[in-house]
Order: sequence, then structure tokens, then C-alpha cells
Amino acid sequence: MKKLALLLLISSSVLNIVTAQNLASKLEVAYARFSANQQLKYATVSFSVIDNKSGKVLFSKNGNTGLAPASTLKVITAATALDLLGEDFTFKTNVFYRGEIRNGTLNGDLIIKGSGDPTLGSDRWDKTKKSQILNKILFNLQQKGINRITGYVIGDASAWDTQTLPIGWIWQDMGNYYGAGTSALCWGENYFELGFSPGKTAGAPVKTNTKNYPFLEITNELTTGASGSGDQVYAYSAPYSSDVFLRGTYGIDLKKQIGVALPNPPLAMAFDVAQFLQTNGYGSEEFKAQILPADAKDHQLLFSISSPPLSEIIYWFNQKSINLYGEQLVRVIGEKSGKNPSTIEGIKVINDYWEKKGIDPDALRILDGSGLSPSDRVTTLAMAKVLSFSRSKPWFNSYLKSIPLYNNQKMKSGTIANVLAYSGFSGNGNEISFSLMVNNYSESTGQMRQKMYEFLNALK
Repeated sequence: MKKLALLLLISSSVLNIVTAQNLASKLEVAYARFSANQQLKYATVSFSVIDNKSGKVLFSKNGNTGLAPASTLKVITAATALDLLGEDFTFKTNVFYRGEIRNGTLNGDLIIKGSGDPTLGSDRWDKTKKSQILNKILFNLQQKGINRITGYVIGDASAWDTQTLPIGWIWQDMGNYYGAGTSALCWGENYFELGFSPGKTAGAPVKTNTKNYPFLEITNELTTGASGSGDQVYAYSAPYSSDVFLRGTYGIDLKKQIGVALPNPPLAMAFDVAQFLQTNGYGSEEFKAQILPADAKDHQLLFSISSPPLSEIIYWFNQKSINLYGEQLVRVIGEKSGKNPSTIEGIKVINDYWEKKGIDPDALRILDGSGLSPSDRVTTLAMAKVLSFSRSKPWFNSYLKSIPLYNNQKMKSGTIANVLAYSGFSGNGNEISFSLMVNNYSESTGQMRQKMYEFLNALK
């Protein structure tokens, strides 16, 4: 019986070795065909594959070449956050009041103090929607017997510093919804939407048809684009500024709202809360919103708002590639590791963490947690190792669930200018981890994507 068991074990090992060798040979042929493509004439291609059962590298070409990973960097941020913070980690936002309550009137202020929750005011969960948050605030004021406020609604983001954007982000991105900056007090994923009415002919001015926050000055320089040209709208603004410039084109046949980053999310939240409470009879004409760091000594806690668990946040982070979630997580990773809640400190923690797992810090030169910075540099071998590492962790199911399905493969995509990347899992039981990055390809992104899909079919 022992001899039979040993024979079966040897047979299984031999079969695994033969299968791995066959896959490596298959990938060698597929890579040669793919890299000979004319679109890659001036490009750099890197591809690495790891067998998750053995931990061995099955295939790697330019695997130690640092390339811009774009949003595939999110799989590293997500894995780090899940391991360091835990699946059940939640953010907390505290709502305080200060002053004297007399005959139902609060002669003082309402203070909303954030600690980094990126889901506050988000439409992705019922309990985080703006309407739910606003009604919770109203309900808790009523429970406390407060039916009027004479002071301010204060959005307090002082728990974090004022460096809201990671180093390396570009001007063309930071004013748009996907380039929204970090804040200790977020609101509606730190962007708002504008609607537009295109002109009757290409080149004609485009009008905005929705209201915006009164503390923002929007300069609309948009023109009408040709039919089928779609959304070529870019918003330009800076943190804490009141000026927003809209440039580019809006297709003549387009019917959609465009997301614009909030330069000052805490002020936007305070304004919305103040407007809501005033509508419900809580303030006079002087009832205003402010953003101030408030002295905590005289605060009285009204109630707290908890975010969904990290496992659910990670799901949307990867599924919809929400850059804000990654940047908030980087800062919290730094804070929970005993460092300052800054992007710089969070990145240091991430690098130190993976160095202890055997990944050279030079293989993970990153400036943010989302991959939006074109200056990020990661090797495909490092990326594949992180993915392989996740297979043995108790949070793997949550992690795997968060990774989108493209080309019938579980993989995270990444796209910035002339950069296209895919990193994820393949094979039955997700026994293969892989990362493919292409930098500086030419011509159509759609054509490049299709060729990458065809190449990755070799993993199936």
C-alpha cells in the first residue's frame, strides 16, 4: 500500500512537471508571436507567470523591468490593505455638537469630523447614500431634542494633512472624477456631476444645464464635438481652489453627465448638510457651512457613522477601479502602522511590508495606491508574486471576488496614456498568477487590448 501511495505521488509530481513544461513552451510560442506585432515596435513588453502551488516562475520575459502598471497597481494596494487592516476593518465618522442647548435650540455648531471614510455619501451602498446620511443627522438631532441651530455646520478634515494629491499626478487628471483628491472627510466620492446641452453644430458652444456648488466658479470653454466623438471633457482645478475650468469637446449626440472632482470635499459636505437642515427649519439666513479644524475639548458626540467593511470597499475598488479608494487606503495603511496618515508614509509601509515578503523595493517604485501616476514603476514579476501570495491568505475569497472578469479570466486592467496592463489569475482553481504590461504601444487601444486577450488565451 505504501509503495502504491508513493507511486501515485511520484506520478502526480511528474504530471505537474510535464504540465508546467508544456505551458512554458506554449507561452514561449505565444509571446514570440505577440511581441512581433507592429503595434509593439517601439514598446516595452513584460510578462511573468507563477505556479501558485509550487511558487515557481513558469515564464518571465522582462520580468524585472519596471514599467508603469496603471490601475493594475490596485491589486497590490488591495492585498496590502486586506492583510494589514483585515477584511472587517471599518472607517468611522463622528458627528459632534458644541455649545448650549436651550429650549430646543443649539446655540453653537454642528461638527462632522472625518477619519478617511471614502464611502461617505457614495451611491454604491444604501446606507452610505447622501440621503441616508443627511436623514441620520436629522434623526439624531431630533433625538437629542435639537430643532434649531444658530451656529455653523463645520466639516472637519484636520485628522489628515492638506497634501490631498499624491506626487506625480498630472494636471489633466486631477480635476476629473477619477482624479479626485484624498480627504479625512470625503463626500460622494469627492466629485459632483454636471449635465450639458451640446450646440446644434460641431464647434458650437456647450451649455451646462445643472446647478453646481455656489462656492465654485466654473468657466465653461467646451465646444460641441462631432457625432460619435463622445466624452472628451476635461476639468481643470486644484485642491481648495474655487476655480474649475472645463475644456475639450462634448459629442453632439452625447447624453450623459460628467463627473468633476470636488476641490474641497469637506466644505461640500458641510454645505449640503447645512442646506438640508435649513430646509427642515434648523437655521436662520445666517446658517452657514465652514471647513475648520475644531477644538475637540468642548465637543459632545451626537452619533457615529461606520463605513461598510473593507472587504466590500475592496470589491468596488477593483471592480470599478476607483482611484480615490486606493489613495484613502494608502493613508490609512500608514496611520494604522503607527506612521503619519500621509501618502508618503503609507507608501513606505507598503514597500517595507513587501520587502519582508521577499520583494525588492526597487521592483516596487510607486507614488500612489491607484496607479494613476504615470511615474509609477512596478515589475511584472513583483506583481505576480503579490497575487500568488494572496492565494494562501484567509481573505483570498474577498480579494478574488473583487477582481473583474475580462476575456473569461479574473484579471485587473490598467490603462493610462499608451499603457495597457492586465494582472490576475488563470487556470482551474486559479493556480496561475500572471502579470502582463505593455508601455508605449502605438495606434488603437482597442486593437492592442484584443491582441493582449489573444495572447493571454495561452494561459487557459
